[in-house]
Amino acid sequence: MVYLTRKAEFSASHFYHNPEFTPEQNQRIFGKCNNPNGHGHNYTLEVTVKGAVDPKSGFVVDLKQLKDVMNREVLDALDHRFLNKEVPEFFTKIPTTENLAIAIWQRLAPKLTATQLHRVRVYETPDLFVDFYGEDFHDEESFGVTRERIREIETKALIALRKQRHT
Repeated sequence: MVYLTRKAEFSASHFYHNPEFTPEQNQRIFGKCNNPNGHGHNYTLEVTVKGAVDPKSGFVVDLKQLKDVMNREVLDALDHRFLNKEVPEFFTKIPTTENLAIAIWQRLAPKLTATQLHRVRVYETPDLFVDFYGEDFHDEESFGVTRERIREIETKALIALRKQRHT
């Protein structure tokens, strides 16, 4: 078994807020991260896949295909976005680094058919990162939103953005 990791970077903003908490609880638990105007990070993403080396190509996975999937499923959806307001997974989930790693796993796992996703690592800062290995994560419903619903919301959001730009 060989493990291959591809790295990418993206920038996004977010804030932490639980609507079930009182304002005081949100402030106490999340501190300055509870500011509804948000704050940003330059995230580093590492995606590790595993598999046998193909004897003909010498690859575990076609690197261009892996890069294309990461761009399409993750970077295009998250880069320069306000996660709470523009990314469907975070309409109902707090966009912590932990939940971000799970959401990225959910986006990538079904698309990586030629290899097996092993790990998603998300760095929020150079000294803070989360690893997710897919444990106890068996279906997209468990994160609270289906792939079809994500695509539907993304399509509506893109249409709304285009309309805004033309007015």
